[in-house]
Amino acid sequence: MILPKSNRLTPEQLSEVTAIVAEFGCKIQPIVGTVRTIYAIVGDEREELMINRLEGLDYVDRIDRIQSPFKLMDRRSDLATHRVTLGGVTLGDELFVIAGQCTIDPKNPNYFYETAAAVKEAGAHLIRGGVWKPRTNPYTFQGDTKSLDILMEGHRRTGLPVDAEVMDEQQLQLALDAGVHMLQVGARNALNYSLLRAIGRAVAERKTVVLLKRSLHMGALSEFISAAEYIAAFGNPNIILCPRGTAPTLDGYRNHPDESITPLLKEKTWAPVVVDPSHSVGKAAYVPACALAAVAYGADGLCIEAHVSPNHGIGDDPKQALTPAVLAETIAQARQIWKLRHKAK
Repeated sequence: MILPKSNRLTPEQLSEVTAIVAEFGCKIQPIVGTVRTIYAIVGDEREELMINRLEGLDYVDRIDRIQSPFKLMDRRSDLATHRVTLGGVTLGDELFVIAGQCTIDPKNPNYFYETAAAVKEAGAHLIRGGVWKPRTNPYTFQGDTKSLDILMEGHRRTGLPVDAEVMDEQQLQLALDAGVHMLQVGARNALNYSLLRAIGRAVAERKTVVLLKRSLHMGALSEFISAAEYIAAFGNPNIILCPRGTAPTLDGYRNHPDESITPLLKEKTWAPVVVDPSHSVGKAAYVPACALAAVAYGADGLCIEAHVSPNHGIGDDPKQALTPAVLAETIAQARQIWKLRHKAK
């Protein structure tokens, strides 16, 4: 819908906007009011180039969209009834829990195997384990491809599916070849559109689930959903959105916790939401409360860092990983909140 700055467009201006939209297969339908005339765009108004050109006209006040810019991720799209299933659980049917170590230590694999067994016993459905790690400092541990074998051994020992973050196309292929069940796109790569395209193409046939974390610098939720649209547009709709805290940081927390965006996301998209309370707050003592708040806001699941012996972990584990006992208690309490919410519905 085009709203001009004046009461109506001149014939010359109307001719110009008509010519622009015609390039994109659309037409203009004037809607004449008592005081002002507005101009409906008949056709697919989600073409960004067309909208940009119209908004650049000095006589146009603004463009109000009626259609969603998300052709696939919108909750009214053809994928609106799509369900994501992993580890025998369809997200939305019960609280889905991912848990495990921030980083797998290739020198001490038994810590991961013990953690994998412990998170299964605590009630998790999927094991997370960092194989490759994005680090601010180039001299800190960056992960090790050897850890991929340890991750998959954890799967074989427990029977639970596993998750691994990938940061480039080489890691993507290694993870897929190994049989990783969930690919994680971290906050630093949520705006890496080349990687998102590559993931969409690579998993189009396998339908591997993708956990897409929210970037630290994604303000508008449309940016977050648009990143998911890249993956869906290239062939894979098995996408989970993961809020994990944003910038600027909140005093005392690692990031600015954003679990409250869950209902806002659900108003716009059908995609399930799994919140990461560990990175949101960055300190183990605060993680349980953040996890419970996330479920109260309507999250479909939680992604929690846990370690059988956090002080022996590497990466973020010593600071923010829960022990198996605390993890089990948190999961039990979160499921109670889940049941209360869904009973109310």
